[in-house]
Amino acid sequence: MLKRLSFLCIALLALAACSNNNDNASQAPQPTPAPAATAPATPPAPAATTAPAAASTAAPAAASTTAQAAPAAPAAPATPFVDDGKWVEGKHYFRIEPAQAKVSNTDKIEVTEVFSYGCPACNQFHPTMNKLVQELPSNAVVAYLPASFMPQENWPMLQRAFLTAQALGVADQANDAMYDAVWKSQELSAMQGAGLKPASALPTIDDAAKVYAKFGADPKEFAAVANSFAINTKVKRADEMLKAYGVEETPTLVVDGKYRFTARSAGGYDQAVELAKWLVSKEAAGK
Repeated sequence: MLKRLSFLCIALLALAACSNNNDNASQAPQPTPAPAATAPATPPAPAATTAPAAASTAAPAAASTTAQAAPAAPAAPATPFVDDGKWVEGKHYFRIEPAQAKVSNTDKIEVTEVFSYGCPACNQFHPTMNKLVQELPSNAVVAYLPASFMPQENWPMLQRAFLTAQALGVADQANDAMYDAVWKSQELSAMQGAGLKPASALPTIDDAAKVYAKFGADPKEFAAVANSFAINTKVKRADEMLKAYGVEETPTLVVDGKYRFTARSAGGYDQAVELAKWLVSKEAAGK
């Protein structure tokens, strides 16, 4: 069983990525280096949670972790691929070798956010992710892959809740509301004062069902589906896919199962949006 980092990542939100350090989980995350002086000024890069680093050599089945497409929006025009040396592999983004399956079954280029509603960095990055959804061209689609590697902060429950909502067709509509339920109303928060709630007091699937009920989900059906074999399988495959992608922190963006990067590696929030679109154009050009 992997050891997990504590909630101290919340206190370091503007400085470091919340991470699951497999070598020494008792240490707090290290401060995030400031972006290079030549980079445009941007909001601080999000804290992240480092996940198991060992990548699987076999691409896990994608069907049971398929994320719903983002809400329909006017597609941005596709831009031609131009490699002017701004984005450097191994520095700003990282190749996933071997390439892995997509999260969804789409024929389009897929941009996946690895996230958790319980991750303070993901909450901070959420408006930027919404911006990216609006700016992707018509040949690209967004998917979401929920992480579970911070059990003391209730990530496994939130992962299961998302996958259940996805199966019931209400995940997209409730995306903003779930972040709000953790970080604004705190009805789904794992926090208690300056610390964490004991495991026995953490919000449950039934609590999450109340949020999704506002978007049409039946609470009893939600709880039943959440504990079904189908969702257990999706949970397992989501965790496998996260490892296959070599995800080390949340939020992480993955393009077409081939490239992985974070806002920190990109240099900031705005740069993350720019890099995602550049990788989409790179993939479209077959480069």
